[in-house]
Amino acid sequence: MSGEFEAAGEIVTGGLIGRAVEPRAGEGHGEGSLCLNCGTALIGPNCHRCGQSAHVHRSLGAIGHEILHGVAHFEGKLWRTLPLLAWRPGELTRRYVEGERARFVSPMALFLFSIFTMFAVFQIVGLQPPSDINTGTGTTALIEQMRKDAVEERADAIEARDKRKAGDPRRARYEKRITEAEATIRQLDAIPKAAVTNAPRVTDLKTGWYALDHGVEKWNKNPSLMLYKLQTSVYKFSWLLIPLSLPFVWLLFCWKRQYRLYDHTVFITYSIAFMSLLFIVITLASAIGVPAGWIIAASLLVPPIHLFRQLQQAYSLKPVSAVMRTIVMLWFITIIVSIFLTILVVMGLLG
Repeated sequence: MSGEFEAAGEIVTGGLIGRAVEPRAGEGHGEGSLCLNCGTALIGPNCHRCGQSAHVHRSLGAIGHEILHGVAHFEGKLWRTLPLLAWRPGELTRRYVEGERARFVSPMALFLFSIFTMFAVFQIVGLQPPSDINTGTGTTALIEQMRKDAVEERADAIEARDKRKAGDPRRARYEKRITEAEATIRQLDAIPKAAVTNAPRVTDLKTGWYALDHGVEKWNKNPSLMLYKLQTSVYKFSWLLIPLSLPFVWLLFCWKRQYRLYDHTVFITYSIAFMSLLFIVITLASAIGVPAGWIIAASLLVPPIHLFRQLQQAYSLKPVSAVMRTIVMLWFITIIVSIFLTILVVMGLLG
């Protein structure tokens, strides 16, 4: 139960952090004579000098009001941003770059909110590194447990089958379960023990660099802890994907001087935010039992289609040009993710 509370806390934290970096445009609630923050005479619902609202809350309920706004509302911007992000991401990118910003959640705020929420959802549905990994021994224990489960499944199916009379159509269903369980047992028994006990050990690597070799040794002694640290690093350092991606996106348009690094950064940040939200949807769909075929199809088709649409709309590309750049960008993404994971592994070994 504590995991669910921690996950809820992550969602709240993500919303509040996103809210902290989100401009407070168009959020006044009243007027007064002087700004309570800087003392400037007010001529509208917000101070034209420091931006503070003329109407300020001073009640316990206001704290809950701020949390709800931070998590769910973004003052209504979230619900104007998400439809465009999903269907017309390039238009959202272009409109934000060109200065239409008060209507939409900023790229960084949406990025922070989506990343926090994604890892919170992963925690809720139980997508976490296993806590009992141990090279060799852990693998053997896992195989033994799988075999034990298969034996129990076979025994339950045999008992249920024997309770049915001959000719009962339900006997065939139990016969099928028995056959499948026996096939699983045979496959597990066929795994050579040498292949399990002689699993590759990370500590076989010796670089001569003490800090790195010591980290490799720790990884081998407690791989489950190291995997947990790696997951935490992905969570904490996901922002690294933005600067890592920037040079690659720039290469796609380096000869088009009308597009600046800021434009590419907005493009990248909105794109990563969408992919995080997509992972959330796919994870929840899998948790509620949506067929695996649909989930696999969405995982394979939606990202390139979304990337194509965002490139075409944000940079005013012709379809053929957008397709070519999408193909190149998908190749770039594999490089970016590889660099990112390498950095995290090295940080984990040295940390």
